[in-house]
Amino acid sequence: MSEPDLMPEPVEKPKASPKPQSPKSQSGDSRRGAVAGLIIAAALLAVGLWLARDLTAASKMQDCLMSGRRNCDVIEPAR
Repeated sequence: MSEPDLMPEPVEKPKASPKPQSPKSQSGDSRRGAVAGLIIAAALLAVGLWLARDLTAASKMQDCLMSGRRNCDVIEPAR
């Protein structure tokens, strides 16, 4: 009895992929997005703080007026 010749099937070579980008350009792109996100987050934080402060002042003014007082205007001391 003879065993049949078992030849492995030919393996296809991987096709050439496009040149990968250099690590510098990839890290530059990711940093640019991170910096843009940080700037947007800082701007949103600043607007949120300003809005919270303004709404708090308006609420205090309304509370004062609703209690019937007439001297609710804030008087800042001279510097």
